[in-house]
Amino acid sequence: MAATADMERIFKRFDTNGDGKISLSELTEALRTLGSTSADEVQRMMAEIDTDGDGCIDFNEFITFCNANPGLMKDVAKLV
Repeated sequence: MAATADMERIFKRFDTNGDGKISLSELTEALRTLGSTSADEVQRMMAEIDTDGDGCIDFNEFITFCNANPGLMKDVAKLV
């Protein structure tokens, strides 16, 4: 599992406008920098992570996703 400090750092890197939420456009841009540009893939990830369906990923949703996908987050932490 990624350390909380790493998760916070990654979240802040994705949350480019600093509003405490990752929007679809912010997720798209973050994934593009990580080499993933498929719109379908971004939509699928947003739907999976945004559990309350408000169209944004808050920090709690991000933490839940990180804890459920520790291998992926370990790789992401190396890249951002």
